[in-house]
Amino acid sequence: MQFILPIRDESTSEYNELENFQKHQPNNQIERVEIRMNKVEFSPSLMTMDLDKFKQQITFLNDHVASYHIDIMDGHYVPNITLSPWFIKELRKISKLPVSAHLMVTNPSFWVQQLVDIKCEWICMHAEVLDGLAFRLIDQIHNANLKAGIVLNPETPIESIFPYIELLDKITIMTVDPGFAGQRFIEGTLDKIVALRNLRKEKGYRYVIEMDGSSNRNSFKRIDAAGPDIYIVGRSGLFGLNEDIEKAWRMMSRDYEEMTGKKIP
Repeated sequence: MQFILPIRDESTSEYNELENFQKHQPNNQIERVEIRMNKVEFSPSLMTMDLDKFKQQITFLNDHVASYHIDIMDGHYVPNITLSPWFIKELRKISKLPVSAHLMVTNPSFWVQQLVDIKCEWICMHAEVLDGLAFRLIDQIHNANLKAGIVLNPETPIESIFPYIELLDKITIMTVDPGFAGQRFIEGTLDKIVALRNLRKEKGYRYVIEMDGSSNRNSFKRIDAAGPDIYIVGRSGLFGLNEDIEKAWRMMSRDYEEMTGKKIP
């Protein structure tokens, strides 16, 4: 079985100032401010890490990333079964970094409650299974002082989340079909990232934009042009580059710099 991980850097002063301001304001009195990510984040997906080297890889990544990405699949929404809330508990024994859970499940209510119970910092649900549930689950997450995210499949338009978009802390754009590692990169999905950036600027929304799927040397330049805040990297972009995680990280950093002309912070 294989597994994946995300990185999220909330260390910038602009982001922390906005977060601190919003924490002390009633929801209806928060001034809408555009979040500007001064640097991109690379969020390793732990679904594709080498679990035989779990402690070694996490110990290294703890010093290089700002969060972890955990895929939770129920075998129904997608035909695979992967990580679970139990895995997050094990991860926390050797890492204090925040965790972002990506729920690929048909019954999000069941899984959201489990993640709320363990105080998973980011809980991200697929828009396609939220008809009649979105407001209640987003409120449930926020009432627990956690962050709510929405994930959009490649064929799902951003207009589908307009009724509750102002409530979101994160929007993840799938650039592959969900549920499997190593799939074909779907370039047309990048248009949604650009549209979400423009909408955030126009409306002053506070969500961050994440991309998930086949983030690697072959796609870095195209992803960079679209401009997401967070790249999720898995087997093709990080863990599969070398068995040694330190060497793999250096290779990923080199690939990104060579393809975009930018350095990973």
